[in-house]
Amino acid sequence: MAGETVITIVGNLTADPEIRTTGSGASVASFTIASTPRTWNRNTNQFEDGQALFMRCSAWRDLAEHCARSLAKGMRVIAQGRLQQRSYQANDGSNRTVIELQVDEIGPSLRYATVQVQKMQSGGYQGGNANGGGYQQPQQAQQQSQAPADDPWGAPAGEPEF
Repeated sequence: MAGETVITIVGNLTADPEIRTTGSGASVASFTIASTPRTWNRNTNQFEDGQALFMRCSAWRDLAEHCARSLAKGMRVIAQGRLQQRSYQANDGSNRTVIELQVDEIGPSLRYATVQVQKMQSGGYQGGNANGGGYQQPQQAQQQSQAPADDPWGAPAGEPEF
């Protein structure tokens, strides 16, 4: 991992994550995060939006599945990962280079919304929205499963879950 560029980006998903399976059987989710800087203009006493950055992202294996089940267009997310640069030859014969974010961690921003976290059997977590905030909760996140008695993340009987 030495020499890799690790970044964190906060923004909104431009579309639902698209998931596919590679020839070797690995799942990969692809999506774009739009991050728009806002600055205060003292002359107009208003916030002004800067130029948006559209960062193409990919998540692999279990994280890909969790993204596809939990994230939706318009959600505000916080993603951390490594920048990857790759070059390819386009259909028109021109050489192109793209920079993408290989996502290591991602989750919904709690600045304008709340979520409910649900532990997955694979050891990961699936987030779902509990109280609106402009997000639409995926159908799978609405289903509540009973946590095993020895699950430290499960709520004790009679107490509300977070």
